[in-house]
Amino acid sequence: MVERKPDTATTVKDSATLKNPVATGTTTTSVAASTAVSKPIVTNKAPLDTYKLDKLRAIRLKQVDFVTFSVKAQTKLRVDGSSDDVTFNVRIKKNQQIWVSITAVLGVEAARVLITPDSIKVMNRLESTYLKKPFSFIYQYTSKQINYQTLEALLIGNAIPNLLKDDTSVNPDNGNIVINGELQQLVYQLNIGADLRVCRTAMSNGAAQQSLQVDNSAFIQAGTKVIPSKINIDSKAGAKSVQAELHYTKAEFDQTLTYPFSVPARFSIVK
Repeated sequence: MVERKPDTATTVKDSATLKNPVATGTTTTSVAASTAVSKPIVTNKAPLDTYKLDKLRAIRLKQVDFVTFSVKAQTKLRVDGSSDDVTFNVRIKKNQQIWVSITAVLGVEAARVLITPDSIKVMNRLESTYLKKPFSFIYQYTSKQINYQTLEALLIGNAIPNLLKDDTSVNPDNGNIVINGELQQLVYQLNIGADLRVCRTAMSNGAAQQSLQVDNSAFIQAGTKVIPSKINIDSKAGAKSVQAELHYTKAEFDQTLTYPFSVPARFSIVK
């Protein structure tokens, strides 16, 4: 009988494998790592809306900045259905106070109003009465999302600051821009003209029966600034309403102003 010799090549190969038991695993791991690195990285991040961001930035830059503002306005004022033709003399110190003198027929002052971020004061000269309330008193005629900065913006013709948010919807509309959004259950829409100035502000809360619409038109030059000379305000809260049609006849910015508000001792206080 012939004795068969072992296969040398096979023996050497098997021996090498035994001597390097991790060789195969190392090679597999390297190949897997290489494959993992080559896979594309997938993210769910939405692309930037450059149109929206560019327009919002441009609109913000168009807002009128000031230190003080004074204006005389021929005004048709309607409060809960009662209508009067009066003149408003308005003085504003930015972020601090809005002073209003209301004159009626023959230039007789009927009332004086002082509004600050936390209070409202009213002197009724015709009835010799004085009222002082927290700013929240205004919510009888409008929504709770309206604050002192809102009033300043509307009287200047600016956009309400809280409405120019990055998460709003911004769309072109025949050369103009429409901005839609929601602010604490208040649905709003801003209509911006081709010149990037606010033409209309509309805000509403159907469940609370509250709405505010402000229309700006007939823009004029006041010094180096451009503002609307006609501002129509329509505010409703339940059964209460205020409408004011203001026509600015004289406007000045950044002059030294006074805000006199001294209540005569004979005036009775309205609770």
